[in-house]
Amino acid sequence: MSISGTFSSWLKSTRSTLRDQVKKFQNRDFMDAVVAGCALVAASDGQIDSAEKQKMAAYINRSEELKVFNMNDVIARFNHFVSGFEFDHGVGKMEALKAIGKIRNNPEAARVLISVCCAIGAADGNFDEKEKKVVREICQTVNLNPGDFQL
Repeated sequence: MSISGTFSSWLKSTRSTLRDQVKKFQNRDFMDAVVAGCALVAASDGQIDSAEKQKMAAYINRSEELKVFNMNDVIARFNHFVSGFEFDHGVGKMEALKAIGKIRNNPEAARVLISVCCAIGAADGNFDEKEKKVVREICQTVNLNPGDFQL
């Protein structure tokens, strides 16, 4: 089986249990980490244009995995992180990684976060190298091995 086929299989099996796993960690720090991860993946090419914002907001709004959170809160936090990137990419990235770092001592929540970020990266059918690089950085932030996620 090819690497992309292996990744696709892993992603499908992960998504089937992701929603139940996210429910376990339904708290503000986890929500912020997930939303910050979404913003980082969206900004992986150095900017977030309005089409990307709309795509990410639509994904968050209809994602089975993220429906456990109040959608108004999710969208407000996503916009907060996006505004950091719009102000300055480095500042936005630092702020997003800081929010993600708050769950580093909870490996189970961190694994769910990485799974959500992978799902978001693959949402358009193309989990490109820039998106994978960002998810690898998120893995480092939460002390997880990117290889465990075939990154």
